[in-house]
Amino acid sequence: MIKYSDKLYKKVRSAGAAGITLGIISIVVGLTVGILSITFGGSMLNTTKELID
Repeated sequence: MIKYSDKLYKKVRSAGAAGITLGIISIVVGLTVGILSITFGGSMLNTTKELID
């Protein structure tokens, strides 16, 4: 049986927490960029309609 040391356990735990944190941050940033691009794309479509007429 493998005995885990406290240092190893703390390093693995902090690496896992950092991975989860980075994953949540990337999801939030991705959603924000997606929403902003849809919003600005819609406003650009309305602007092109005014330019063509």
